Amino acid sequence: MGAVVIVTSSSDEKLTRAKQLGADVGINHKTTPAWPNAVVQLSGGRGADDVIDTVGGLRVAIAAIRVGGSVAFVGLLAGMSAEVDLVTLMGKSARVRAVDVGSRAMFGAMNRAIQCHRMRPAVDRVITFSEAADALRHPSEAKHVGKVCLGMDGPS
Repeated sequence: MGAVVIVTSSSDEKLTRAKQLGADVGINHKTTPAWPNAVVQLSGGRGADDVIDTVGGLRVAIAAIRVGGSVAFVGLLAGMSAEVDLVTLMGKSARVRAVDVGSRAMFGAMNRAIQCHRMRPAVDRVITFSEAADALRHPSEAKHVGKVCLGMDGPS
């Protein structure tokens, strides 16, 4: 669709997997703590049009966007509060939108869109129902790339 996708992670292995899934650039935010500067450089000095913040680092997400850009605030991995530099936010004329789990109707609409457009979500692994404890533990290890799915035991 023409987007240049820049992915950040603390894991080089995850960045390699993200590139296999179609990302253009990967930045390890542990080895490049000033990753917003790298995003600005990679975008020719503009900054990103959109940042999807799955961690809760609004300050750095805002630093990475262009003037008029937007941040989709999705995650709370960094905690229940975030410090925001309001001068930077206003100077960027940025939009921050919270994205939360939607309604059942929204879930149905999402699944119809996925089917209609033949989208293929990234699946890290499918764990059988009898291994449900492993399915719950696996994401907490933060080693997965994509969805961890719970499958039913036996033939379907």
